[in-house]
Amino acid sequence: MKITGYRTLRTVHHWGRPVGDANGVVASGSTEVPLLLVETDAGLTGVGLGAHTEAHRIFPAVEGQDPRAVTAIYDRMLAHTFKSGHGGTVFGTIGAFDMALWDLKAKMADEPLWRTLGAADRFVPGYASGLDIALGDDELVALYTGWAERGFTGAKIKGGLDTDRDIRRLHAVADVLRTNTPSPALMLDVNETWGRHQAVRLLARIENRIEIAWIEEPVRRWDVAGNRAVARAARSAVATGENLTGLEQFRPLLAADAVQVVQTGSVWGITHFLRVATLAHGHDLPVSPVGYEGNPVAHAAAAAPNHLVTEVQDTSTPVGLTVDQVVADGGIVLGDAPGLGISVDEAALARLEATAGWAQPAGPHVRPAVAGLRLVAESGPGAGHLPSEGRTERETTP
Repeated sequence: MKITGYRTLRTVHHWGRPVGDANGVVASGSTEVPLLLVETDAGLTGVGLGAHTEAHRIFPAVEGQDPRAVTAIYDRMLAHTFKSGHGGTVFGTIGAFDMALWDLKAKMADEPLWRTLGAADRFVPGYASGLDIALGDDELVALYTGWAERGFTGAKIKGGLDTDRDIRRLHAVADVLRTNTPSPALMLDVNETWGRHQAVRLLARIENRIEIAWIEEPVRRWDVAGNRAVARAARSAVATGENLTGLEQFRPLLAADAVQVVQTGSVWGITHFLRVATLAHGHDLPVSPVGYEGNPVAHAAAAAPNHLVTEVQDTSTPVGLTVDQVVADGGIVLGDAPGLGISVDEAALARLEATAGWAQPAGPHVRPAVAGLRLVAESGPGAGHLPSEGRTERETTP
């Protein structure tokens, strides 16, 4: 079997609520989902999810190759774009191709990817994560009540702009999850919105009021000294890594003991996750992939000996996609469909109209000018407005 071509598509996910974080919010609750379909001369098609804008640059490294050699092809793609291959849309496109190749490899074996990768169990432990910074307190409780009904004992909220609000919402989510456990695992993700001058002080204020399992991206992703300072001062773990790409970006953080929960971005692909997981395992650290549409990296997480927990962001799927998995019992139950278990209804995609969301060049996920430069973390003039006040960060930042 050889790779003969590719096609790029887009669909949309209707979340049914505003979604976002400290950097901005998609008020419509509709976000774009890029798809990459890799074709073969045997009629099988591989499905990859994530950015594919550089597909025309990447495909010459893939064309004519046998998809079973997926890890070798991954390195071939990196070599083909070595000047820019470990960053941005180039690395994202490599990840989408990589995902599609793993999908093909498992389809050729007529088995789900989790079996191809050597996992013994189809269940992947998860934690609930609602991208929820724009929700009011009652809406937040309603959302996590649904997660509790699916057996979840851990949850992550978005915050960083108002510590009093964050503490109140963490307590509210904990109360909901106590239907399943007396000691829920709570996480707070501030998405790099704190500066090093704030992070230790603000985290201490939160930890004095409620126990959290980890603080996520307290400072910039590459700030080794800053992450280490937070890790040394905190009772909770520091989690980071979803926006790091090549292994060379992880090594300084791990060498400095500046991260305790190593995260990976799902959109960077299967091979990236496996290599980061191995690197973390060599440092006796757990790995935790962030969520994405269809939870494709969950297949690899099931096979990682140091997998801690996978972020689960929603129980619905994008328009035109059917995913062979169930969100239940506090995690993801993977199915038996070959490959990633993702099928695409292209007729449904063809009927879609253009939508707004994170893919817009103007945002809303454009880092605010004041991020990392606020003196306080509270809503109001000079601090940056909370999205729940009826604005996005894009609208409040010049």
